[in-house]
Amino acid sequence: MSEESASDFRAEYACSEGCDFRASLMDVVYRCPRCGGLLEVAHDVKALRTVSAAEWKRRFETRFGSARLPDGSGVWGKREWAYPQLPAEDIVSLGEGRVPLKPLPRMAAELGLAALDLKECGVSPTGSFKDWGMTVLVSAVKHMRARGVPLRAVACASTGDTSAALSAYCAAAGIPAVVFLPRDKVSLAQLVQPIANGARVLSLDTDFDGCMKLVQAVTADTGLYLANSMNSLRIEGQKMVAVELCQDLGWEPPDWVVIPGGNLGNASALGKGFELMLSLGLITRRPRIAVAQAQKANPLVRSFRGGFQELVPLQAEPTLASAIQIGNPVSFKRAVKVLKAFDGVVEDASESELANAAARADREGTFTCPHTGVALAALEKLVAQGVIARGSRVAVVSTAHGLKFADFKVGYHRGALAEVTSQFANPPVELPATLDAVKGALADLG
Repeated sequence: MSEESASDFRAEYACSEGCDFRASLMDVVYRCPRCGGLLEVAHDVKALRTVSAAEWKRRFETRFGSARLPDGSGVWGKREWAYPQLPAEDIVSLGEGRVPLKPLPRMAAELGLAALDLKECGVSPTGSFKDWGMTVLVSAVKHMRARGVPLRAVACASTGDTSAALSAYCAAAGIPAVVFLPRDKVSLAQLVQPIANGARVLSLDTDFDGCMKLVQAVTADTGLYLANSMNSLRIEGQKMVAVELCQDLGWEPPDWVVIPGGNLGNASALGKGFELMLSLGLITRRPRIAVAQAQKANPLVRSFRGGFQELVPLQAEPTLASAIQIGNPVSFKRAVKVLKAFDGVVEDASESELANAAARADREGTFTCPHTGVALAALEKLVAQGVIARGSRVAVVSTAHGLKFADFKVGYHRGALAEVTSQFANPPVELPATLDAVKGALADLG
């Protein structure tokens, strides 16, 4: 099949719980009206199989080298797998994806791993992996509005990164955005991003779960479109993290992928990406998946330790990993389904463990956010427990850029973070401005 016939591919909504409910991607719907389960975007895999695995790889590699959008997007360069029937003129892209895969050889050697790579999703237009999903969702909204669907704004609840992504893509598209943020629970950098992009910012005296309840109630008015990860259009972009990771590795998946988990849309998106590649023959096996949570917001960990019998929502406590400070994750069922299919595990990290793991990775040239620190700390624990075998090849998904959390970095190196013993603190050396003092301070350099 030639690239010119890509519009022959189709996708639609389907119930993720197994009902036979189907709906158009033009419909304003997030849950199955029959059973209440979340929807997923179902692709015509039979049609996708008419293109060989070799041709998909060639096509994706060719587009990956483009400097122009939409081919230059890590999402829209794989558009047949995202929203295939979307017209090119409705694509809203800021150049998301195509992010570095950073090796951490010293940390790999210390842990006894064959390879440890950091997929730096924070090297992105708004500084987080949320851009991958938001480009699909906002493009879909632009497409619907252009065809008369009465959507007056797009709304989300956020711990910071989702609001930044939504506001930027809506600003690019000329679509009003509304964001619900928990007051005093996001970093200043995260708060100012939606403000700068012109979004209507509602700073609410509650936590993320409270914001999520309110935004779901508000978006019951179908004129306001819901942009949180319970909207499965987001998952279609986020699954491309898995696809790009395999592309980076010569279409050979790692043994393990470790990712931070909050609302858990990222875990389900990774699984969906790997499953699609497997079904189309681009890869021959599944990696194992580990989801990492902060100890102060770990409902999935508790469920995992109980055999996934149930999710018991909890009141998430304040944590340095503020973007995953979520006690009642919306995508719990989807994430559990993925973890079971991928022989997955769940682990958590204390405040001290996550801060030190982030600082340890920084010593190899990264600038790691606290949520990535959670994933790295969980990795260390899983290796120590023997769950992740020594000699394994591991990829960690870094979900945001550390520049969004400069106060976290400053506090760590000043030794000022509560509950954290800063093992790798590197404060500036204060000296008199004399040559002898400077030479003395440099005497022990190798």
